[in-house]
Amino acid sequence: MSEKSASHTDLLPHLFRLEYTKMTAVLCRHFGLQHIEIAEDIASETFLKAMESWGVNGVPENPAAWLYAVAKNKTKDYLRRQQLFENQVKGALKTPASQDAPEVRFTPEIIQDSQLAMIFAVCNPCNPAEAQICLALQILCGFSITEMADAFLAKTETIKKRLLRAREKLRQDHFEIGELQESAIAERLPTVLRTIYLLFNEGYFSASGSQLIRKDLCAEALRLAHLLSENPLTNTTEANALLALMCYQSSRLEAREDEAGETILFEEQDRDLWSQELIDKGNQYLVNACAGNAVSKYHLEAGIAYWHTTPVATKKWEHILQLYNQLILLEYSPMMALNRTFAYAQVYGPERGIAEAEKLQLTTHSAYHALLAYLWISIDLTKAISYYQQAIQLTKSATEKKTLQRELDKLYTP
Repeated sequence: MSEKSASHTDLLPHLFRLEYTKMTAVLCRHFGLQHIEIAEDIASETFLKAMESWGVNGVPENPAAWLYAVAKNKTKDYLRRQQLFENQVKGALKTPASQDAPEVRFTPEIIQDSQLAMIFAVCNPCNPAEAQICLALQILCGFSITEMADAFLAKTETIKKRLLRAREKLRQDHFEIGELQESAIAERLPTVLRTIYLLFNEGYFSASGSQLIRKDLCAEALRLAHLLSENPLTNTTEANALLALMCYQSSRLEAREDEAGETILFEEQDRDLWSQELIDKGNQYLVNACAGNAVSKYHLEAGIAYWHTTPVATKKWEHILQLYNQLILLEYSPMMALNRTFAYAQVYGPERGIAEAEKLQLTTHSAYHALLAYLWISIDLTKAISYYQQAIQLTKSATEKKTLQRELDKLYTP
């Protein structure tokens, strides 16, 4: 279905994900980061206008161009009506009184440049690292409070307070989007990489909402990472390792869902649907990532993803377990511990895997019960059924509920 023929109610959410943050970045570069709310308001009004207009007149020939044209006109109207340029922005920009307001332009080059500048501006050390990431995920990636709470395993109120404090701190610092010194870029890059990593993870396995896999988020994360790889100051071994990881994971996206949108487990995937092109790109970026001596979490996760793309390999799971053993020492997370336990069970068998899983006591996590259910299948079906039922109760994802229920139903089939 083409964009022209698509229903505006189907197309707009997709375009919002793709274009809203780009639009905000360009407007923030124009107004200054201290006026970020104005940029967000104009971008939001643009999409509201699209909802009204497209519902009556249909989707335009070039929807994205239509959005940017409306945003440009709304910016002009806003400046003229509120005299924002005369009263606030011009003083901050220190332009001569006789100079007209600079025109807002949305060329591909300006959009790309603005987004990269924006993400580094938001990831400012004046805020704690987690606050920087939350702000970047909200402004640049369009994350909701719930999505951020899931990503950080935190309460929604905690995230709200973190965002309010972070925005206020940015206002107090009165800084604008602009060129950064090489040392500042190097200082902020780890937080930028972490933001892109979390963006991709939410797309690859969404903990909230009706979709378990959100390909638009994965594509946006890959695009942002490519921007980093094209800049000599940010084309680091860590950035290449992250790109390798995302390429390997993205190579299997088409095989992870059936036509009804339900998840297909790894062992049941049609390998003919895996993208060899993305696997080859992953190999290329992984080679680039190994150019130095640094070993980051992205290197280790990329190594694990590499072995998953290898159909048949001697001691494949031994290699994966060894990488998880290193990774969990570098950065622990409950999901990482569960993934390591799955690999452990593949090497040493389900009984030892169960004992290893029970040590974790992650009883509030759906994935913990799903893993135990999987491991108990060959030993005790009654226990496997019980664990699947607990996993279904705990998950917040409607799609994951269906997947778990499908696996549970198999156990009842003679």
